[in-house]
Amino acid sequence: MKLMLIFLMALTYTNELLAIPDNLLAEVDKRLQPESYESYRKLINIEPNGQKKEFVMYTIKKGQDKVGMYFLEPASDKGRTSLRVGDNMWLYIPGVDKPMRIASLQSVTGGVFNNADIMSLEYSVEYAVESNEEKTSTYLLNLKAKTPSVAYERLKMEVDKKSLYPVQIDCIANNIIIKTIRFLEPRDFGGFKRPSVLETTSSLQKGFKSIMIYAKIKKRKFNDSAFSIENMSKIGELR
Repeated sequence: MKLMLIFLMALTYTNELLAIPDNLLAEVDKRLQPESYESYRKLINIEPNGQKKEFVMYTIKKGQDKVGMYFLEPASDKGRTSLRVGDNMWLYIPGVDKPMRIASLQSVTGGVFNNADIMSLEYSVEYAVESNEEKTSTYLLNLKAKTPSVAYERLKMEVDKKSLYPVQIDCIANNIIIKTIRFLEPRDFGGFKRPSVLETTSSLQKGFKSIMIYAKIKKRKFNDSAFSIENMSKIGELR
């Protein structure tokens, strides 16, 4: 009886926390990625004629604002790295004197996913919840960018009530949905479960589609030095 009472109290406390929209968004972030980790992903760009281009990337992340990425495939891109620290992003190309700055709305892979999508931070870092609508099986969060430097002005995020994974996110600029990202195929990554496939289409790129597939996610700690401009060429050595 006592254990049941403790369980009910804990459940009530959890539900009360999730009733606060910003807490709910922070919980969504926790379900999507550990605080510090490494991952392997495949990104597939599909053109209207069916032609595909594939990339394989090794990614590292630390805290709320540091992301590094190393290209393994295709051979023409192998050795390239990209780095994000807060709102700042760089691209390193072997043989070039120094890393170059890149913009969040550009794409180092040339597909529908832009640099902000590929090297994403937690949603709660960049967005605040304006409103939260509860539906039968999902929450609908309307998010607003905290600063003008964020890639999208607003997001409309549909979250599954049971898993607290995003189901779909509409990315909005000037009150127009310019991109939709769908979260598919939840998978267990050694005790950490999350959607393993992200699929996106854009009204600005009719007929194009990009798919991101997570092959591995593993918790791992990194030193801050791994995310410095000086060490961009060494990100691949962390594998």
